[in-house]
Parts: sequence; structure tokens; C-alpha cells
Amino acid sequence: MSPAMATDGPALAELLLQRLERAGGGGLGSLEAAAALGLEHQQLVGAVKSLQALGEVIEAEQRSSKRWELTPEGKEIVQEGSHEARVFDSIPAEGLPQSELMKLPSGKVGFSKAMSNKWVRLDKNADGGPRVFRAVESVQDLVREKLQLVQRGDAESLEEKDKNELKKRKLLMEVNIKTYWIRKGSAFSTTVTKQETDLTPEMLASGSWRDLKFKAYNFEALGIMPESGHLHPLLKVRTQFRQIFLEMGFTEMPTNNFIESSFWNFDALFQPQQHPARDQHDTFFLQDPAEATDFPTDYLKRVKKIHSQGGYGSQGYKYDWKLEEARKNILRTHTTAVSARMLYRLAQQEKFTPAKYFSIDRVFRNETLDATHLAEFHQIEGVVADYGLTLGDLMGTLREFFTKLGISQLRFKPAYNPYTEPSMEVFSYHRGLQKWVEVGNSGIFRPEMLLPMGLPEGVSVIAWGLSLERPTMIKYGINNIRELVGHKVNLQMVYDSPLCRLDA
Repeated sequence: MSPAMATDGPALAELLLQRLERAGGGGLGSLEAAAALGLEHQQLVGAVKSLQALGEVIEAEQRSSKRWELTPEGKEIVQEGSHEARVFDSIPAEGLPQSELMKLPSGKVGFSKAMSNKWVRLDKNADGGPRVFRAVESVQDLVREKLQLVQRGDAESLEEKDKNELKKRKLLMEVNIKTYWIRKGSAFSTTVTKQETDLTPEMLASGSWRDLKFKAYNFEALGIMPESGHLHPLLKVRTQFRQIFLEMGFTEMPTNNFIESSFWNFDALFQPQQHPARDQHDTFFLQDPAEATDFPTDYLKRVKKIHSQGGYGSQGYKYDWKLEEARKNILRTHTTAVSARMLYRLAQQEKFTPAKYFSIDRVFRNETLDATHLAEFHQIEGVVADYGLTLGDLMGTLREFFTKLGISQLRFKPAYNPYTEPSMEVFSYHRGLQKWVEVGNSGIFRPEMLLPMGLPEGVSVIAWGLSLERPTMIKYGINNIRELVGHKVNLQMVYDSPLCRLDA
């Protein structure tokens, strides 16, 4: 069989084995074997590896060596001559204008080299501008001759300075070649016998397994990965939100307390005890334990006073504030309760230091489940405390935050919140729905909330909140839902669904 016909693995492997048989006991180099068989070296390496997989048929020792090879430009010079020789050949007896010579493919490089070799001369005072003439009758293209030596495998006959010069001109390169030194193994044979991979019932019944060769079992092989679950899209987007906050220098707040007292959830936020949000039809109240008992006593007294009598320049709400109401345990209705705890802790420091906090976690509302409401959703909240913060700081921070999220078109609208003043709703333009949609709520915490905590008078706290679900749909989901579900959907219906609720 000719080497050209032996393109398949077994036939090529048998050709290598036959060549190794003729080489005797000393062995055979893979480069020499490939050249003798008229094959690419990589083809022969494939045959070596397939024979290694059969067991002890051959022994192959990997070796590494360096050799010189022509670059693509070097191969071109072997075919057509060096750049300087081509420039010399292109100059007629009457010379050639320098401007025309430079337009030749080898003009710029060839002219420089031909001048340094003194093959040509430049007459700057010639009629019609600078003109290039031959300076000698004929030339010897040594560059081409040296590259031809390398092409024939005789690079060692070149001096080291010649190699470096050709390498500097990017005509020659030194490459690392991984080869194999191949010897006969203990189970050497000139024919390739296919090894069995399965022990079948028929082999056991007939006893033929005794005469068969089985492929060695690879205990290190990786099995097929089992089908498994995937992260929920909201968890993926939550990770992106978290990364945005961390990039902006925020610290994550601990939000592992789903159960909160009404004091921290409402009273500490200057939300009156008769507010509708505190009714049973809006909030989940716990039966056991029904009440909390551990409160900062002095702070609790200041909160009671600001609600019932006023203070710090505020007249308060003028009602009979009751401790029993503040002690009631609930499932938190917003993560702002966590922000209140963190700001109170910040106020207890001996010296105030600016702080930036964020949280992303679940909140609960006693809603009647329908197409637009759920009893549980995720709230994202950011809080910045520092001296002299203004509404401009809040708007700038919101623009940076939403821009990092990929939402750049924003509008702000005045709003009312019990514990922020001024307050703003944040809107973003949604191209899919062709309208502006609300994506968050924001404001500056009221002095009636901050000063009873013990924060200095000059400190302002800007804050904003949004649900995780709605920005997720705005950025990623609504325009791609058709692809996800495979049929037409009403975008407005998706936007108004519980997944997109905003009342955080």
C-alpha cells in the first residue's frame, strides 16, 4: 500500500509498524519516519498515539528539538528572489525614477538593502527628479541562496550571524518541534488488531473472550455530565446588581431577618401607627412570637416623642404613640427596616464616618394574589450617608447606577413617601412598550427619622429602592420573551404581571 493511500488510522499505523520492523532494534525518529513515508509529521504523530492506546505494541519517547524554518515571506523569496535582487532586476540601463521604483511591491525594502549592498546608486540631480541607476553589472542573491539551504534542511551550514540576520528580517524563524523516538514494545506486531471494548453475553457463553484482546479500562476518564438544574434568571441578575453596588463602593447590609418588629419596620422610619400600610390587610402579623421585647430604650423614647409631640423643628403627628403597637412582630414589608438598623448603628459611633450600604432580599406583603400581585418579591435598596448630600447627589447616583445596569434613559417625578422628603419616582423609557415605565422610588430621609437616631445635624441620607423583578424584565426579558416561550405574548400583560411588580 502506498503512503498516499494510507490516510485512515489503522492502515497508517501498520505502515509505521512495518517501517519500525525494517529499522531493527535501535528505533526510529518520527520526523525521519514521516519524511520516509511521505507524510505530514502530525499525521504520523496521530498514528503513534493510536498505537500507544493499544498497550505495549510500541514504546514512544517524546523529545523536543529546535529547527529553523522559513517564514511565508522567506518562502516567497526562495521562489522569486530577495527584495533587493528584484529591485536591481527592475532597473533598466537608463535608470528608473525613484518615485516609480518605490511603487513596486519590493520597492521600499529592496531599495534600502540594494543601496547598503552598493548594487544601485541614487542621482538626486537627474532631470525629472531623483533617479536610481545600477551600480554594478550583475549581483549574486546570497539571501535567496541561504534560504534555499534552510529549505533543503541544511540550516546548520549557515553561520550564526547569517541566521540572526535572516531572523531579524523575518525571513527565518526558530521553532520548537516535538518529536517521538519510537521503539518496539513487548507486544510488538506489524499488524493492528482491534481491541474489544465491551464484554458481551455471547463472548461469555462461547468462551471466545479468552482469545480476545480487550482495551484497558480507563478509570480516570470523565463520565457524561448528568442533566442538572440551572440558576434562576433572577439569581443571575441579582449577582449583577450586587456587582454594580460593589463597583460603586457600597457595603452589603445583613438581611437575614425576615421577621421584624413594627418599631424598626415602621416607627423608626417616622411612619405613623395609624398609617394604612400597618393594617392587617397589607401586612403579615406573627402569632408566635407575637411581640418583640428588645429595643434601645433611649432611642425608643426619642422615636415616641417625635411621633407624639414633635421635635427637631417638626410638629410630629400629634397622636398617642403606643408601645404595644411598636412591639408587634411582622414579616418585613421592605428592606428599609434593615437600613434603619444600620443607620442607628452608624449613629452610635464616636465619630461619624460617611457610609454607603445596599441590600437585595425578599420582602412580604399581605396581598390578594391576582395577575398583578404576589405576597413575596425582592427589593433592592441603596443608602448613602454623608454631610451635605442634596437631591442633585441622589439624581447623579441614580444615573450612574442605572447606566451600569444598561438603562440610560431616565426621568424623575416628584412623589410622596412617609419617611423621605423630597421624594422622587424614577422612570425609564421602554422601547418594547413604547412608553415611560416606573423602575424605582427614591428620596432623602427626613430629619424626623435621622436625628432621633443620633446622627449629626449636617448629615443627609439619600436612598432609593426598586424591585428586582421589574428592571430585570426591562433590561433582559420583555423583548426576548417571545423567544423564550416560542409564541406570541402580550408585552403589556407580561409587564403588569407579578414578576414585574414595583411597589417596593
